[in-house]
Amino acid sequence: MIDIRFLRENPEIVRENIRKKFEDHKLPLVDEVIELDRRNREIKQEVQALQAERNTTSKKIGVLMKEGKKDEAMAIKEEIAKKGGRITELESEERRVEEEIQKRMMVIPQIIDPSVPIGKDDSENVEIEKFGDPVVPDFEIPYHTDIMDSFGGIDLDAAGRVAGNGFYYLIGDIARLHSAVIAYARDFMIDRGFTYVVPPFMIRSNVVTGVMSFDEMDAMMYKIEGEDLYLIGTSEHSMIGRFIDQMVPEASLPLTLTSYSPCFRKEKGAHGIEERGVYRIHQFEKQEMIVVCKPEDSPYWFEQLWKNTVDLFRSMEIPVRTLECCSGDLADLKVKSLDVEAWSPRQKKYFEVGSCSNLGDAQARRLKIRVKGEDGRKYLAHTLNNTVVAPPRMLIAFLENHLLSDGSVTIPEVLRPYMGGKEKLQPNK
Repeated sequence: MIDIRFLRENPEIVRENIRKKFEDHKLPLVDEVIELDRRNREIKQEVQALQAERNTTSKKIGVLMKEGKKDEAMAIKEEIAKKGGRITELESEERRVEEEIQKRMMVIPQIIDPSVPIGKDDSENVEIEKFGDPVVPDFEIPYHTDIMDSFGGIDLDAAGRVAGNGFYYLIGDIARLHSAVIAYARDFMIDRGFTYVVPPFMIRSNVVTGVMSFDEMDAMMYKIEGEDLYLIGTSEHSMIGRFIDQMVPEASLPLTLTSYSPCFRKEKGAHGIEERGVYRIHQFEKQEMIVVCKPEDSPYWFEQLWKNTVDLFRSMEIPVRTLECCSGDLADLKVKSLDVEAWSPRQKKYFEVGSCSNLGDAQARRLKIRVKGEDGRKYLAHTLNNTVVAPPRMLIAFLENHLLSDGSVTIPEVLRPYMGGKEKLQPNK
């Protein structure tokens, strides 16, 4: 959410930003906010004037009563009562106007970084760099669930009977590999100076609306019936929510955190064949990284965060590439975003395994996360997040890139301590 003062003083910049995101249907919101803001300031001025008049007039009552001028005093009391009634009316209108302003400001997109490429959707994202050499072996690579099944490692049918589509049982070595990747990612981030956190897996509605757009909320979040609680779609939600209404000492910044959580997502809409299996599911586990920092430091941390993911995947010998997200592919709260994609030898293309985002002060403004400088100055923090690893998709990349022609899967050296020293997995089917 942008600063209303910025919108007031730079409406054309806000309009142009909306156009760059190809959200022209939101253009009328700018004029609506300007008009509501004008009325809001008028109300405040009138209330302040009436309150000042009331205070001044009230002082006269005691004087008149001492002088025995009871009728004049009563007339003034009636005048004060009228002013009080008008103040009450105005304060009610003020609340209504401010709610209307807030409703519109919540859907006006954040001002994107000048470096963001302009494009309508993810088809116009821009490849930045490739890391590692993508290889297509001279044997056919099965679909990822077939590879898992060859190890007796997955049961989608039972999961469907228990919970419906979009769930899975992982079993044996595949389940162990899943946990090994999470544990390795945790230690990888700790070794890079991040503090490990296990957060709440449910959050209240005021945190939900503080960390994401309404469109994202509707498409992602599961609500707990009868309670003001939502299951998190990613630990970023509760990790940033931890600082709601907080004044963070500047000396404690940057806060560099890595968190583990299960994640729950509706994943609305139909998906193609490449999104079956464990690619797009309702429940999965993830290791995340989050940074809360000073505004001037967020570009630096953006670079560090996506590099961490690239380094993690390369340490497991998986080729990856980075894509700069274009303007039309950015969620409204994001200033800049970059996707990390892993190589799929079976598909002969890359697919998304992580997303790094700089949200500027958008979440901090919604959640009132402020920083108190050493000089006493108060300002909004910047927040960033990035996927360290989400094993369901990581498992797809891992199994495809480490599959051998005999159906076995090699274990990279960095993962062996988490797999009981195993160097290879052997199929049992």
